[in-house]
Amino acid sequence: MPTFLPRDEDFHPIPALRLKPGGAHAVPVGDSSARNAAAFAADTRVIAVHSDVPAFLRSGDAAVSASASDHFLPAGTYLYLSIGDNRQSVRHTHLAALAADSAPGTLHISEME
Repeated sequence: MPTFLPRDEDFHPIPALRLKPGGAHAVPVGDSSARNAAAFAADTRVIAVHSDVPAFLRSGDAAVSASASDHFLPAGTYLYLSIGDNRQSVRHTHLAALAADSAPGTLHISEME
């Protein structure tokens, strides 16, 4: 099957997405849960996240809140996440973060297209 994706050294397609214009979010990571203020665009299906401090993450709707029992993201890790699509019954519009230790930081979220 032909593809226009970039290819690696073995000529295998590399699934690549670009940064969505206007799709950058910054969430303060601290001792209480915080989430992105604006919902992800309706056509966003994948987000990339990076935190400068260790954090717990949870995706959900506009009321989502993270806790210490949620998914752990080590500091300095770049991670791609699916948030669902409009064909599924559940599509997540927000991402909440909570600091895993006492140091505050920032969770950067990039919507991908």
